[in-house]
Amino acid sequence: MPQTFNPCLINDPSDDPGVFVAFSFQNRAIAFDLGDIHALSSRDILKISHVFISHTHMDHFAGFDRLLRLCLGREKTLHLFGPAGFLKNIEGKLGAYTWNLVKNYTSQLILNATEIHPDVLYQQTYACKNGFRPDGPPLETSRPTPFRAAQPVYKESGLAVSTEILDHGIPCLGFCLKEAFRINIRKDALDRMGLSPGPWLHRFKQAIYTGRTSAPLAEVLLDENITTALKNYRFDDLKSRLAIITAGQKIGYIADVAGTQENIEKIVPLIQDADHLFIEAAFLDQDKLHAAAKHHLTARQAGRIAGRAGVKRFTLFHFSPRYNDDEKTRFYQEAQGAYDHVIMPVPELREIPDA
Repeated sequence: MPQTFNPCLINDPSDDPGVFVAFSFQNRAIAFDLGDIHALSSRDILKISHVFISHTHMDHFAGFDRLLRLCLGREKTLHLFGPAGFLKNIEGKLGAYTWNLVKNYTSQLILNATEIHPDVLYQQTYACKNGFRPDGPPLETSRPTPFRAAQPVYKESGLAVSTEILDHGIPCLGFCLKEAFRINIRKDALDRMGLSPGPWLHRFKQAIYTGRTSAPLAEVLLDENITTALKNYRFDDLKSRLAIITAGQKIGYIADVAGTQENIEKIVPLIQDADHLFIEAAFLDQDKLHAAAKHHLTARQAGRIAGRAGVKRFTLFHFSPRYNDDEKTRFYQEAQGAYDHVIMPVPELREIPDA
């Protein structure tokens, strides 16, 4: 069965960090971090609806300008999330340009930005028609205390994104994208019932995700030669006959964090049992002191974290430019060795006493 989320690194592991997550069967994507995004086509960039920024160092945020430029003049709402200081940094970027011509646009771009703190969210809207000037002070929303990683910072029917505030010498966010559950449609059942695929299937899935089994389905018809509306079917009957419901997909994204015990104890629950983890590994273990000074992970630390969390697959990125191509092959060797040691520990050998 096809996956709902199709994640990939935006760049080579040695270049700017970032993950692009395309949605199957939807003209939509989300992104984790916005470094250099020229590797993405304009078409793919325009699919992005939500962006989750770990922190605003240049290599994680420089691509905001390209995203903004491509979206200008389009009827679109972009949702952006970032750590402490995020709103000020967005306003700094927006304030660097002159917007006297945007009043001529018939389609309007809106930016909805959320700044994440341990106990509160600050939300602000920037509308193109207003020259991206904020309308007033940001909306303040309290978060549950104590905050838990399982509590999402963003949620919609079918998926949620959770976060933890980690230490990179500055606050840096780790993220987890979780599908509530996966719904696949039995094509053989569609054929037997004389139903044709179409937009109604998306509405049908949304009704399952939200539990609104009384959602209107009157406009959902059988094939073009039949005029009986789908409303004649009981929703529960359709669900049992058409839908295959399985566990949802889970994707983790961890960038630029120190390998401290405090960080690790936050990361592991956030990404527990992820299907795919994207995790930085800036240095090899031989340079672990340098990694600690720079507040980055080594490949061995990344592999150990992946093993402790029981993730099914991991991808490393953010290799330091100090390493040549031959040395880069060692990143996965070190990470995989640490992962295997956690997942499949070598049993302790005991000496057998003489008879």
